[in-house]
Amino acid sequence: MASQKIYILGIESSCDDTAASVICNGQILSNVVANQKIHEAYGGVVPELASRAHQQNIVPVVHQALEKAGITKDDLHAIAFTKGPGLMGSLLVGTSFAKSLAYGLNIPLIDVNHMQAHILAHFIEEDGFEKPPFPFLAMTISGGHTQIVKVSNYFEMDVIGETIDDAVGEAYDKSGKILGLGYPAGPEIDKRAQLGNPKAFQFTKPKVAGLNFSFSGLKTAILYFVQREVNNNPDFIQENLNDICASIQYTIIGILIDKLKLASKQTGIKHIAIGGGVSANSGIRKALKDGEHKFGWKTYVPKFEFTTDNAAMIAIVGYLKYLEGDFAEFNVTASARLKI
Repeated sequence: MASQKIYILGIESSCDDTAASVICNGQILSNVVANQKIHEAYGGVVPELASRAHQQNIVPVVHQALEKAGITKDDLHAIAFTKGPGLMGSLLVGTSFAKSLAYGLNIPLIDVNHMQAHILAHFIEEDGFEKPPFPFLAMTISGGHTQIVKVSNYFEMDVIGETIDDAVGEAYDKSGKILGLGYPAGPEIDKRAQLGNPKAFQFTKPKVAGLNFSFSGLKTAILYFVQREVNNNPDFIQENLNDICASIQYTIIGILIDKLKLASKQTGIKHIAIGGGVSANSGIRKALKDGEHKFGWKTYVPKFEFTTDNAAMIAIVGYLKYLEGDFAEFNVTASARLKI
């Protein structure tokens, strides 16, 4: 089947990015993302504004994806879309559009789990990027999720560790808010961390049994620390911003790597892959690479554009499911709390 050219359109609308991508036999022909800047003023994503923006963006984004790929809608073999998890209003826009288009074109509809897609982004055909062999451990880190997943094959995945409260992306954003940084704060903390001393200030790592994570205690510790220091010196944040960011990042990376070390030890798996928006963080990427020398890991980091929410990762899962003949019914519904 793979010898013929199979074109899949992927649609992603789980949060505040409207995205569409066309894949042909594992190779991405287009990957278009429309960002919603409107949320920056609110310091977080406003669900109602997000779904309204998706409605405005989805037709032009899909049109552009087809145009960039050099095909028309009549060339498509199937349409893949994000079923969940995510914001319900946002998911409904992508789901409704995908169902209507697939029905109108009389081609299969493929539902995709957003978190599985972050992991399977590693299987996009991309020069210079190796694919992890099965079984491997995947750490998916984003604004809404922090998980360690044992991946046995494309569609057999077991969550062996996850956050019991805040996700790692939330820890970055809430820390940034305490420091007066804009939203999202992760990239800014990462940038400033490279200019600061990671051991300038010490934050206690939460003690959580097994492979699970917790970040809410760290966020509270950072809040109390900053409040105490600002009471003594009103200019404390401005004078020490790079060092504070470096110390926060050092602590967060330490938490993630400690759990990965334990997961690798418990499972005996040395192939480690990361995915999700926070995997764009340079400090995390470096710590993972260092793990190759320190712990004998082989690590896999996806291309930067496939780490944040994008439709290329939806399209690759759509392609893999198409080869299996794994199609959705047209009465499929979005699910805000979909599990891996």
